[in-house]
Amino acid sequence: MEGTLQPNSRMCFICGVQNPAGLKVRFYEDGKTTVRAEVVIPEVYQGYPGVAHGGVVAALLDEAAGRAVMIEAPERFMVTAQLTVRYHHPVPIGQTLLLVARPLRAGTRLARARAELRRPDGTLCAEAEAILVNVPPEIRSTFDAERPFWRVYPEEER
Repeated sequence: MEGTLQPNSRMCFICGVQNPAGLKVRFYEDGKTTVRAEVVIPEVYQGYPGVAHGGVVAALLDEAAGRAVMIEAPERFMVTAQLTVRYHHPVPIGQTLLLVARPLRAGTRLARARAELRRPDGTLCAEAEAILVNVPPEIRSTFDAERPFWRVYPEEER
């Protein structure tokens, strides 16, 4: 993918590079308005045979929306207050899918973003709109221990 690679974490289910059960997704900023990622959902995350579980699809959309509000601000951590997902077509497992997200509003305490997951042929499988808020103080302190692991990892460290 082209663009500026965003940092990854160590153990996040979506982007954690050391999470053995995770998807290890790498997000790229495309200019100042979009993040993109390619993802292949393995068979262990299927719902029906050949189809990704809807909860995994929602998790991907949620992460992408959060990444959209981090464009040019890699330390802007927010949490999802609301996620509205629409499923349009089954999401195939074992195929490269495109995850795209854009910020809709990026205020100082509240943000909105939109994310989409598409098949290789461009078919829209699922989309979501998220309302995000600043990380609550009671969990922000837990981020400090993980901060050294929030970085851009070279390909060989993934």
